[in-house]
Amino acid sequence: MTMTTPKNRCALTVLLPAHNEELGIGATIRKIKELHPEAEVLVVDDGSTDNTLQVAMEAGANVWPHPYNIGNGAAIKTGLRLATGDWVLMMDADGQHDPADIARLLEHKDRYDMVVGARTSGSQASVPRLIANNVYNWLASYVTKFKVEDLTSGFRLVRRETARKFIYLLPNTFSYPSTLTLAYLRSGRSLRYVSILAGKRQGKSKIKLLQDGIRFFLIITKIATLFAPLRIFLPVSSSLFVTGLLYYLYTFVTWHRFSNMSALLFSSAIIVFMMGLVSEQISQMRYDRVED
Repeated sequence: MTMTTPKNRCALTVLLPAHNEELGIGATIRKIKELHPEAEVLVVDDGSTDNTLQVAMEAGANVWPHPYNIGNGAAIKTGLRLATGDWVLMMDADGQHDPADIARLLEHKDRYDMVVGARTSGSQASVPRLIANNVYNWLASYVTKFKVEDLTSGFRLVRRETARKFIYLLPNTFSYPSTLTLAYLRSGRSLRYVSILAGKRQGKSKIKLLQDGIRFFLIITKIATLFAPLRIFLPVSSSLFVTGLLYYLYTFVTWHRFSNMSALLFSSAIIVFMMGLVSEQISQMRYDRVED
């Protein structure tokens, strides 16, 4: 038997997406309820095959089960639809995020649209993963023109009604934090980072560094193209144009002619630039829909 979220409104919902997290979820829930007894603790069990659901219920959480594993992002979307709190704090169920840090994020809720716990360099992360996160942060900062300190952090506080407007943009996979961050910044909403120290997770990580790292990079590039197309298309177009110009100068000096390759590069630069302009207009229309 599972528990569904109550209909009574509350100020805060702590949302934990979970898939096979029986080792750490019970202690996490109990500590949240001890520190924030007035908050709703909502666990979305994403088709776990262990005792995650039972452990979460015994610890006192409201539990909503997916019939099978859909994805971490899908669990977040379900949670945002079911949450009764005016504010929703999302955090991992594996013990990496310290419930004591919840209060530090809540301190900024009245001034910012989203507050994110940014993992420090001393957090439990391998060197390759740390390098990958820095690359993601740099790319997101370039796209949004805002210093993104931790693009992939799953520890974040949002107002429920605002976050619900972006549900249709969120993927079903692990990249929902990236999408949500870029969506907020692209729509002109404010973001605050609070430094946190993430602990070592309970159980085995579900992220494969090489396989998922490549996938994450492609997803983030796609997200960047989705939210700020010209920031991606313009450098590509400029590179093609400059290459074509340099090649033309080379052929003019050596052979005194304008080559077909230069013409192709110039044409490609114009086409890519025009595609960027069209994509930018489509992106703006999407945000007009969000505001409506």
